[in-house]
Amino acid sequence: MQRLLLTLSVVLVAATLSCLTAVGVAAPALAEGTVAKDARLGGDRLRTRFVTDLSKPVAFNVFTLAEPYRVIIDLPDVKFQLPAGLGRKGRGLVTAYRYGLIGPGRARIVIDVNAPVLVDKSFVLKPQNGQPARLVIDLIRTDRSTFIAGLEKRRSRQAAVKPKRKSSTPQVRLPSAKSSRGRRSKPVIVVDPGHGGIDPGAISKTGVSEKTIVFNFAKALYRALKATGRYKVVLTRRIDIYVPLRERVAIARREAGDLFISIHADSLPRRSAKGVSGATVYTLSEKASDNEAKALAAKENRSDIIAGVDLPKEADEVTNILIDLAQRETKNLSIAFANTVLKSLRGTTPLNKKPHRFAGFAVLKAPDVPSVLVELGYLSNRADEKLMVSRSWRKKVAVAMTKAVDSYFSKRIARVPF
Repeated sequence: MQRLLLTLSVVLVAATLSCLTAVGVAAPALAEGTVAKDARLGGDRLRTRFVTDLSKPVAFNVFTLAEPYRVIIDLPDVKFQLPAGLGRKGRGLVTAYRYGLIGPGRARIVIDVNAPVLVDKSFVLKPQNGQPARLVIDLIRTDRSTFIAGLEKRRSRQAAVKPKRKSSTPQVRLPSAKSSRGRRSKPVIVVDPGHGGIDPGAISKTGVSEKTIVFNFAKALYRALKATGRYKVVLTRRIDIYVPLRERVAIARREAGDLFISIHADSLPRRSAKGVSGATVYTLSEKASDNEAKALAAKENRSDIIAGVDLPKEADEVTNILIDLAQRETKNLSIAFANTVLKSLRGTTPLNKKPHRFAGFAVLKAPDVPSVLVELGYLSNRADEKLMVSRSWRKKVAVAMTKAVDSYFSKRIARVPF
């Protein structure tokens, strides 16, 4: 009898939980990850406090970076549920801050500061008296020499702990894994949704972020290419996460990509935005085709800085090596594909008045992978924004770009001049 009653109790509890879930009342949840629910600034230009409310205490690491001055807070897999637009306005020493994922199980807050600072105090308060757990960072102003001394001290400690890395030069030698290309039955297309995670990219007046626009389009292009059955398609990111520029290039080379397509959406300041709209395709060049292309490349190449990446001193040297090693054939193929894309997009979506431009985009510098950067439109133009958030538009343009890929490879297979 007792066994029967126990069995009935278990069945009733299971049925109750099932019914509660069915009507939208959540059953008791298992332990969940940490959630950041709010953040705020206080203080002045001598001392500023940053506070963020958390669902529970977490371990963290805080450090500073220069050029420009930034404070980086690394956290475990924190889910940010902060009010929209929070962090765009600063106070005291802080000009702005941003947050997001920078890797699997890794979150980051980047605080931009207007002067060299020291982290005076950093701690987590446990929840008490109805208040949530809080992460507190106290910043105080200092001079540049003290700031740089602290920066070099941290880097020296890191170098002492980490094993010495091999020179990065072999990573850029030519050629890459072309032998594997010869054995494959399908060309490899690497689709790169720009920005992501902690780096939102451009943001429209209505609050739409570039990272969301380009990720949605990249998924549509991925599906369209896969549906042909003719290509192996690789996404550089599959979730809202930041991928460093060098890693995007490295993915293309690791996969022995036959094409690299980076997806972006441009934005211009109000004084320059009037009448500027339409899609643009960019290819690599040491010399920009015009001032707008030069400015855009400079902005996109700052993506790692925005994400709080500590760039090594040899970054510029390696970049120059990559440019110098870029094969003439690769550049020519990139230009040929860009022209094919524009031909396919014409009549499908509005094009910019100068639809093919050149600039030194870091993400296009794989020396042996034909690469283009496609700006879908301008978030500073309301008509372009309406198109880019449209699912039907995404599908239509993704199909057009897939046709461009088909045309490009059919000519290569047939050895027809572009």
